[in-house]
Amino acid sequence: MTIIASLLSQARLPDSPTPRLDAELLLAAALGKPRSFLHTWPERVVSSDVAECYAGYLARRRGGEPVAYILGHQGFWSLDLEVAPDTLIPRPDTELLVETALALQPTGPAEVLDLGTGSGAIALALACERPAWQVAGVDRISAAVQLAERNRARLKLNNVRFLESHWFSSLGERRFALIVSNPPYIPARDPHLAEGDVRFEPASALVAGVDGLDDIRQIIDQAPRHLLPGGWLLLEHGFDQAPAVRDLLASAGFERVESRRDLGGHERISLGQWPC
Repeated sequence: MTIIASLLSQARLPDSPTPRLDAELLLAAALGKPRSFLHTWPERVVSSDVAECYAGYLARRRGGEPVAYILGHQGFWSLDLEVAPDTLIPRPDTELLVETALALQPTGPAEVLDLGTGSGAIALALACERPAWQVAGVDRISAAVQLAERNRARLKLNNVRFLESHWFSSLGERRFALIVSNPPYIPARDPHLAEGDVRFEPASALVAGVDGLDDIRQIIDQAPRHLLPGGWLLLEHGFDQAPAVRDLLASAGFERVESRRDLGGHERISLGQWPC
């Protein structure tokens, strides 16, 4: 006979930065209950099937697999999103991109674009907060577009559409009041690519050339042809890339160029306005 408290106390996740949280999330998933259930009923006896399922989850986590991929979902903004190894796992720091976009653009009707949408996290958060906006999310990976569409359908958000496109390639002459992107920005030889959760995430969504700026350069170069006068471009980037990204924006003709800091105090996003 095994109880919840014993399962949690015996869980061993030595390489996880958040072992207790991971153990609780995985056990709650095995039980099909919220985490609060574990604290309310610590003496509850679990079935052998649940214990076996939990042991499997723990083994996968010990192997380095991200909790979000094991569970198949991840919270972002106010949303619970399906995630899969075809896309990046949405992270709290990226919510800064959403916050900044919402602050910059009026609440009235506007055309907004999310480049490299992945699970659809940014596009869906913006569409949820601004019902008057028409949001387009694009990704060059077909499986990512399908995943984002499943999230959209489950959330019943009708003011966002997802399509397959390598950056702007399928958008024709469309122009937007706001373009946001969390593109690949990790240098190809960065040692962090061999550590932690990123080992399991798609390299195509992480790596961008020798200095990590290849995709950002391409976006900044092409964005003016798809921005309305006075429109904004917002880009997430690496913690040490803000000066380079600001220089790229300014050199391309953007005005009011600046960077914003994330929860850890790092300059995590940079933005610029296309002249009126």
